[in-house]
Amino acid sequence: MANAIERGVIAILRGVRPERVIQAAELCYRHGIRAIEVPLNSPQALTSIERLASHALPRCRIGAGTVLNVGEVTQVRAAGATFIVAPNVNSAVIRAALDQGLGAVPGFATASEAFAAIAAGATQLKLFPASSYGPAHLRALQAVLPAAVRVFPVGGIGAADCARWLDAGAAGLGFGSELFRPGDDDAQLEQRIGTLMQAYRTALGIPGDLPHPFAAE
Repeated sequence: MANAIERGVIAILRGVRPERVIQAAELCYRHGIRAIEVPLNSPQALTSIERLASHALPRCRIGAGTVLNVGEVTQVRAAGATFIVAPNVNSAVIRAALDQGLGAVPGFATASEAFAAIAAGATQLKLFPASSYGPAHLRALQAVLPAAVRVFPVGGIGAADCARWLDAGAAGLGFGSELFRPGDDDAQLEQRIGTLMQAYRTALGIPGDLPHPFAAE
């Protein structure tokens, strides 16, 4: 599969609390995940980001999700995030993130939205909500998007879906509630992560640690 070495997973810990975030991240890391996102609509999200950044898991990128305005870009950078993810295309947010040295992964659904994000400087995009559109939608978009632009489908992607999305050209996948749910104990979280990552590795055809989702940077 082409470019397999650049394909990885973003773990989205929506709803995680600061007292739980390190343990959840370590379980993800143990399964080879090298990018952790804490959405800002999680309880005390900035504190969780600070704790993850201070914990310093080797080669693991810590990001902030649901970043909706320029002020939040500055806040998450101060907390230690190295990339931001958004559900929408906001040119000011994209430019602010890039100007402050952060990776920017804006959310899009249509070709028009994708090209607006690219015009603002984004080279990594989040197809959201992925399950509403499907792999065929991504495959069609790939025919017109610049080759250097990398798309991460997010939303409603389960273990059985990994191969179809990767075959359609996904640069990686973002797993949210399919991977982490705030009420899960360690055993439940371990099972969810293990099931998803086994399916992901099988789809990629690689053993061991997953490639870094931002390897091309």
